[in-house]
Amino acid sequence: MQGSKLYVGNLKYSVTNEQLEELFGEHGEVKNVNIITNKGFGFVEMGSPEEAEKVKEAFDGKEFDGRTLRIDEARPPKPRFSRDSGSRRY
Repeated sequence: MQGSKLYVGNLKYSVTNEQLEELFGEHGEVKNVNIITNKGFGFVEMGSPEEAEKVKEAFDGKEFDGRTLRIDEARPPKPRFSRDSGSRRY
């Protein structure tokens, strides 16, 4: 694993940042947790790529709070383009 930031999917909407921090903290230092409200996924940054790999191996496909977790290395966000970003012809 290249980075230490993980995508965590298939979460119940009721799961909190604190619950994920406690769960993943069993496998290393949790630097940051950011659950996307009402979307069922979030991101967890671990202390190192090795710790992130341990978390992925331990929890990907495992049940948490009645749902099967999907964990993968987070990818950088895709650039967003506004409607006005293109060139205009007059």
